[in-house]
Amino acid sequence: MKKILTASALAIAALSVSPMVAVPAAAQAKSVALADVRAAAAKSNAFTVATQQIETTYKAQIDQQNTRGQTLQAEMNVLIAKYNEESKKTPQNQAALQAAAKAVQDKRQAANAEIAQIGAPVELAIAYVEDQISVRMNEAIKAAMTAKKVDLLLNPDAILAREPSVDITDAVVAELNRILPNVSIAVPAGYQPGQLVQQRNQQLMDAARSAQPATAPAAPTGSAPTTR
Repeated sequence: MKKILTASALAIAALSVSPMVAVPAAAQAKSVALADVRAAAAKSNAFTVATQQIETTYKAQIDQQNTRGQTLQAEMNVLIAKYNEESKKTPQNQAALQAAAKAVQDKRQAANAEIAQIGAPVELAIAYVEDQISVRMNEAIKAAMTAKKVDLLLNPDAILAREPSVDITDAVVAELNRILPNVSIAVPAGYQPGQLVQQRNQQLMDAARSAQPATAPAAPTGSAPTTR
């Protein structure tokens, strides 16, 4: 289960981080730093504690998923062995070989669907945790940049070489821990993954539109009509 949670943490992906503020070009930046946002999210106290809580709260589903997974894998191995046996025959019976291959494929698809269904509540809880962290990530990034006096922050994936001193990932983690010490694993009814980030982005867009000055009506053009 820890592997599942770790993979999910790394998939916190772009984290759907909302655009912050316009930043100067790299050539104009006074201080440049790097930060791995995905690693910061995975290392945060909120995510660490939440994953521990998920392992406890959903232990029954996790155990069922692991046990059923082992059973399905054993059944899959039998079908794979039959396919291998057919493939070694000379001459090959193409109809039997294709049937054996289809049996393996069908079993794999059914097994994946069953395992996913068992683990659905766990995955939804993880998604909700990630979503809560994503909503506050920009705030943590801004705070870390201010604390470190950084005016341009880059993603390490785009860097070929660097000095360790320019990495402020730990500073982002520290700010995230301060801003968001914990999150809930109680998934609200009707929640969909990414919903909180979408709502937050919509709020930012609405606020930006509200802040724009109203456009004055265009002045009439042309000559004034003459009266007789």
